[in-house]
Amino acid sequence: MSIPKFNPRNIVLIIIIIAVSGIRLAINLGASIGPLANYTPLAAMALFGGAYFTGNIKPYAFPLLTLLVSDVILSYTVYASSREGILYGGWYYTYGAFALMAVCGKYMLQKVTVQRVVMAAIAAVCIHWIVTDFGVWLDGTTYSKTLAGFNACLTIAIPFEGRLLTSTIMYSSIMFGLFELMQQKYPRLQLA
Repeated sequence: MSIPKFNPRNIVLIIIIIAVSGIRLAINLGASIGPLANYTPLAAMALFGGAYFTGNIKPYAFPLLTLLVSDVILSYTVYASSREGILYGGWYYTYGAFALMAVCGKYMLQKVTVQRVVMAAIAAVCIHWIVTDFGVWLDGTTYSKTLAGFNACLTIAIPFEGRLLTSTIMYSSIMFGLFELMQQKYPRLQLA
C-alpha cells in the first residue's frame, strides 16, 4: 500500500482560500449586517480558485465547498432568522454566480498580471450583480416583473456591488500577490 502524495501547490492554495474564508466569517460574525458584512472576499476566492487550481473540477469544487461551509456557519448564526432550510433564500443564484466567477478566473487569468486581475475582478462583480439580482427580481415580490422592475433591482444594488468590487480588488491583490511571490520563492509551487 502506497502513501498518497500531496501536491504542495494545492495545499498552499487550499490554505490561502481557507484563511480568506475565515476572514469572511469574522467580518460577518463581527459586523452582523452592517456595511462591512458586504465587504468580503467572496469573488476573490472564486477568481483565485479558478485561476490556480488545475483540472476540470478542482477550480470550482474547493472554492464552492469553502463557500458552502462558511454559508452554513453564517446561516446558523448571523442569518438564522432568514434561513430557509440549511441556507438562505436564493442561495442557488449566489452559487451559480460563484461558479461563473471561477470560470472567469480560469479563463481570464491563465496568465496572472495586475491588469488581468483587475479586469477579472470587474467581470466577476458584473457576473455577481446580474445573476444574483436576477434572482432577487425573479423570486422576490419587491420589484415588478418588467424590464423597469429588473432595472430598479439592479440600480438599488449598485452600492453593494461597489463594496464588492472594492473588496474583490483588495482581496485579489493580497491572494494573487502572495501566491505569485510564494511561487517565485518556492519553485515547487509552480506548475510543472
